[in-house]
Amino acid sequence: MYITTQAALRQLYAQPLERAVKKQIAALDMHCKSFIALSPFMLLASSDLQHNMDASPRGGSPGFIKMDALGRVLIPDFPGNNRLDSLENIISTGKVGLLFLIPGFEETLRVNGSAVLSLEPEDIALCADERRVPKAVIKVTVEAAYLHCAKAFLRSKLWDTSSLVPRTTLPTAGKMMADQTGGLHTPETRDDMLRRYAPDL
Repeated sequence: MYITTQAALRQLYAQPLERAVKKQIAALDMHCKSFIALSPFMLLASSDLQHNMDASPRGGSPGFIKMDALGRVLIPDFPGNNRLDSLENIISTGKVGLLFLIPGFEETLRVNGSAVLSLEPEDIALCADERRVPKAVIKVTVEAAYLHCAKAFLRSKLWDTSSLVPRTTLPTAGKMMADQTGGLHTPETRDDMLRRYAPDL
């Protein structure tokens, strides 16, 4: 048995509390801006025209994601794997969902909006840091923003050091990818991986 209609779905769940509905705002307020300024990690969700979904992690020093004078979110596109899944999706649909995290905070900030890929000199300059100048900037016009409750983090104990899983529990990423690709590449050690990443961090 599957749920196939919104009416059937709503029969299983109570109506949301007024607080859950009214917490959504249409632009970044001072609290959202402070949250983004403290966040060193964000997840960017996007889709193509066929609704194929993608979620991509973005990280940097706190404040690496900027906001312009109009309250638009500016995400620098620093070196990655050059698959360009998120960027191609943005060109296709112009829509993104963002989830901002702050280490130690159980709450997250969700932001949804329209996005473009900007090469505007002022956007590039604002997002450049002491080591890198982004090739492009994802510029997001905010349409909805709200703080998401702490339940998922409390349930998972994500920031609790007792929840840390030893890295040796799984093979190195190099070994896993070598297995997944049928041995197309020699498994890369973690030290080799870190040396390869170093210029782009």
